[in-house]
Amino acid sequence: MNVEVRTITAGDWPLFRDVSLRALADSPDAFRRTLAEAQALTEDFWRQQAEGSAPILVVLEDGRGVAVGGVFTPPDSAVAYVWGMWTAPEARGRGYAAGLLGDLVKLCRDRDLGVRLHVTEGNQAARRLYTAHGFKSTGVWEPLRDGSALQVEELQLVE
Repeated sequence: MNVEVRTITAGDWPLFRDVSLRALADSPDAFRRTLAEAQALTEDFWRQQAEGSAPILVVLEDGRGVAVGGVFTPPDSAVAYVWGMWTAPEARGRGYAAGLLGDLVKLCRDRDLGVRLHVTEGNQAARRLYTAHGFKSTGVWEPLRDGSALQVEELQLVE
């Protein structure tokens, strides 16, 4: 099996869309956007996301996206947010999420940024990954998205 970690570029927008839609179909309660909302997004949206300044990493197995994660830094912020972490069911247990998280944290540290992320209540696998990498609760909870009873908790990397 050929495994590659790639930073998404403008030309990778179909790959990014595909892996994002698969993530939403597999784990609908892990993301702020619903599958239906994502399916309705235009090619222009996916292109803009893929060519934006916020790095998005994808793990490819034999050319197929099986894991993804990104970093977003709000304007004039000293804190970046890891977002969109997901691994395909058939690729879980291979360390891809831990590798992506490590790479994303390094990108933030290289820019002297603090690192935060959100985890949905009940997502114990993600919580274990994040706490194993030094993330701790900030005590901030908010709704996953409008109309959802689920909450997300903000975690911060503690050095």
